[in-house]
Amino acid sequence: MSKRRWLALAVIIAAVSLARASNEAEFNPPSGIPADVWQYFVPRDNPVTSAKVELGRQLFFDKRLSIDSSVSCATCHDPKLAFTDGRPVAQGVGARLGKRNSPTLLNSMFNAGQFWDGRAESLEAQAIQPLINVDEMGNASHEQVVLRLRSLPQYVARFNDVFGSEITIDSLARALASFERTLISSDSPFDRFIAGDLDAMSDEARRGFAIFRGKARCTVCHSISQFSLQSFPFFTDQMFHNTGVAVNDHAFEPLAKQLSAAGKGTVDSSELLSIARREGSSSLGRFMTTGDSLDMGAFRTPSLRDVELTAPYFHDGSAKTLLDVVKFYTKAGNNNLNRDWELQSLSLTDTEQQELVEFLKSLTSDHTRRLVATESARVIAQ
Repeated sequence: MSKRRWLALAVIIAAVSLARASNEAEFNPPSGIPADVWQYFVPRDNPVTSAKVELGRQLFFDKRLSIDSSVSCATCHDPKLAFTDGRPVAQGVGARLGKRNSPTLLNSMFNAGQFWDGRAESLEAQAIQPLINVDEMGNASHEQVVLRLRSLPQYVARFNDVFGSEITIDSLARALASFERTLISSDSPFDRFIAGDLDAMSDEARRGFAIFRGKARCTVCHSISQFSLQSFPFFTDQMFHNTGVAVNDHAFEPLAKQLSAAGKGTVDSSELLSIARREGSSSLGRFMTTGDSLDMGAFRTPSLRDVELTAPYFHDGSAKTLLDVVKFYTKAGNNNLNRDWELQSLSLTDTEQQELVEFLKSLTSDHTRRLVATESARVIAQ
């Protein structure tokens, strides 16, 4: 989904309700996520059904999707770790390390773009990319995965029951995406506080909320408003920002300067991308998708829902704790060629930083804790 479409939705959602037949959408989102918002983000060509979700869940935990049957989707998105892996960067087949941190799948259906750089517009498009990534599942092609699944009678029967056809990469993507659309989070102490339960948050967390909205300026990127709390309570502007994390990669600065110089009328954006891809630099972030030099080092603003459960943080996993994150932004991130101009150093005391952390912990959903326990129990039972 493009940023323009997502932003337009924020204006019209209060007046729009997309009706779906009950036999097409059997999954009901938990309280706290408006049903019309959830329905809006379900594609018309891939309605969510119980059978499709169950097939997607089975595939999600199946290591046979990888080239050597050692890695499943759940390897990097473990339900016990709030659908992350607890590692700085992902680890795939043959213990190969990726270049980026595994983001949580919770509420991922609402993202303006998938992956840290937004290169996939839908969960369907996202779900199949790791299959052929050499550092993740390691398959040579999507066809290789499809042929492997077609050799398994149980999957042949299940796909035929759910989709009425043989296994294809498209139906595989639609099943996985349907399961991922059930991984949504709501019902946190903060939600109950906003709804009127003044005892739901501690005094420390409430002071942290005031700091979050005021002195710390967190809402510049992790935006909230009375409207967004009712319709899009995810604490993200769904945009891409360079906060200086990219300079942790020592190759970033010289490459960014090279590309910036090359972009001053001497080469077009496609040539810039060719230079970047030759260098293999993932720290260039959104630039690798758009070719816009202003996007060098920019990464998606993540939701803060359940952030307490998804350490380590940033696209490179370089922040081990929430307090590390707060300290990073207190000093205005790391300076670099394209750092977002909105970043400013903050005069937060140690006490205020800790209060900010306590507020962030209040965004941990009771629903997520139950979901983590339920999906973890399913894994143990298998």
